[in-house]
Amino acid sequence: MGCFECCIKCLGGVPYASLVATILCFSGVALFCGCGHVALTGTLTILENHFSKVTSDHAMLTDVIQLMQYVIYGIASFFFLYGIILLAEGFYTTSAVKELHSEFKTTICGRCISGMFVFLTYILGIAWLGVFGFSAVPVFLFYNIWSTCNAMRSPVANLTNVDTICVDVRQYGIIPWNASPGKACGSTLGDICNTSEFYLSYHLYIIACAGAGATVIALIHFLMILSANWAYLKDASRMHAYQDIKLEEEQELHDITSRSKECLNSYT
Repeated sequence: MGCFECCIKCLGGVPYASLVATILCFSGVALFCGCGHVALTGTLTILENHFSKVTSDHAMLTDVIQLMQYVIYGIASFFFLYGIILLAEGFYTTSAVKELHSEFKTTICGRCISGMFVFLTYILGIAWLGVFGFSAVPVFLFYNIWSTCNAMRSPVANLTNVDTICVDVRQYGIIPWNASPGKACGSTLGDICNTSEFYLSYHLYIIACAGAGATVIALIHFLMILSANWAYLKDASRMHAYQDIKLEEEQELHDITSRSKECLNSYT
């Protein structure tokens, strides 16, 4: 076998569907974790500088943000490992299907592991749907602030007193009602929208939300792949069992024929 034939054979064993799903999963998780971590830091900076200047008022929010950042570290590490495991499982099942009619045989343990991955990926998919919905909340909050600033700067609005336009973040439950000042009005609100922290955090939250959506799509893709591979392994197991029974019957028939010929020769 030449080099070209070897390359074609190796490429034929690559699980391209699992490879695409793994790349999409890694990309989505990287976008969500990286952008979400930086956006949370920028959000805390905005709150400390403009909405809650007393540290004790947002102490719990600071702890929550730090906890979420640690959770982001855990999510990134877990999905890096889980994506590699699913890709390896894709190589295993692809080899099993490619060698369906050879000496390769699946085991009960292998089929159980494939079934376990199907169940775990289903649970993770539901969890990431919740993460996707949760990541849309800060996008909605920042969009409200951004649209309010645009309304103040719009010449069509014809506002006589922009100081009456305010954004109160206390109504969202981010900081307590006794936080000072708790809201921003007029030119102060416009200055907030012009800061680099606001601009960067707003767009990073959008990217993080998109990353969460990409991860959901990747997990759905993985779920379809794992379900199909599990069905293929189950069919392969039945095919091998059928082939074993067929070989045994053919061997028995051959033995019976041989004994009959021996008996006939002895009689003759």
